[in-house]
Amino acid sequence: MKPVKNNISVLFLGTQMEVAGAQRMLLSQARWFSRTGYPVQAVFFYDKQGLIKDWRKENQFPITSLEARKVNSDPISNALRLLRSVWRLFSKLRRNVQVIVTFTPHSNILGLPIAWLAGVPVRIGTHHGYIEGSSRLFAWVHGRLTNSPICSRMVAVSSQVRDREIKQEGASSKRVTVIENGIEPVELRNPTRRLDMRKQLGFADDDLVILTVGRMTIQKGHAYFLDAISRIESRYPRARYLFVGDGPLRSELENQAMTLGISDKVSFLGIRKNVSDLLYIADIFVQPSLWEGLSLALLEALMSGLPVLATRVEGVVDVVEEEKSALLVAPKDPVSLAAALERLLTDPQLRIRLSKAGQALAKENYSIDTMCKSYEQLILNLVPNVS
Repeated sequence: MKPVKNNISVLFLGTQMEVAGAQRMLLSQARWFSRTGYPVQAVFFYDKQGLIKDWRKENQFPITSLEARKVNSDPISNALRLLRSVWRLFSKLRRNVQVIVTFTPHSNILGLPIAWLAGVPVRIGTHHGYIEGSSRLFAWVHGRLTNSPICSRMVAVSSQVRDREIKQEGASSKRVTVIENGIEPVELRNPTRRLDMRKQLGFADDDLVILTVGRMTIQKGHAYFLDAISRIESRYPRARYLFVGDGPLRSELENQAMTLGISDKVSFLGIRKNVSDLLYIADIFVQPSLWEGLSLALLEALMSGLPVLATRVEGVVDVVEEEKSALLVAPKDPVSLAAALERLLTDPQLRIRLSKAGQALAKENYSIDTMCKSYEQLILNLVPNVS
């Protein structure tokens, strides 16, 4: 006889299909629950980057796009698509789904009420941090949703995200649970493979490769990082800087690099599916964000054994300890960022110390297994309370 939990069907709902943190987190959780024996499916309102074929090949559970939006289509057509997608989601949720887990405030606001109307017994939302450009009204609505019976429980990915939700959205402290993000295991770093991969990308053995990963928006602080690079680059001719990600500020950042005279040292790689390979060949990871929830890129860098330089913001200070597992500087401070980067470039022993401490920290506290077991326990605690 199967355990009762394996009869609990879970639907994971995201807003758009793209290569980003919340989406990767959704798929990682769905894979874990699928391996553990739960019937699962992943559903997204629309496929922003044409990823559905690849994602279906890579995963053993159903993945659906509700086709709620078509890029570059007119507003009226997209409004009709959204209405059709709401009905499609409602119909799916009526088919013996016991649990829905929604990712990001937008899918919380759209998905949880639909699940409530469809009679899904357990409705869990997740909060990954401040949404750039969101209004006070949006925050107020999200807080009211969290406090309502429509939401069984809201999960914040860090204690500081929880505190922000309580303070700025008016969410009840009793309605918000902290479950920190976790990541998949990474391969052990093989020196021979690392050298081969660096040669393929045109890097010499003695080049120092500095990597940053993130969507090119104001939040990620790339402009301050470029400013910091320009302050020290002449003293470190073997340093190479890789910017991975895309977004509305990419052209502006490329122009900034050209104006600063560092275009020959900085490579803008766009969206890459092989970020794990880039972590493998890098020597230093930099995250200059102005704010964070709990960054998967940060956790992956730590797990990969890279020394980390980051800004002292929420979602970072929850994870690492200054001078012990990372170097931390104030956000929007290119002078301090440059000085800390220079320390890492000139001190191999510091890089080794931070690398070992950061990797040990990530393995102990931020594995996908630790995170998903916490979600599983939350689900099992909520299921008996369903009338």
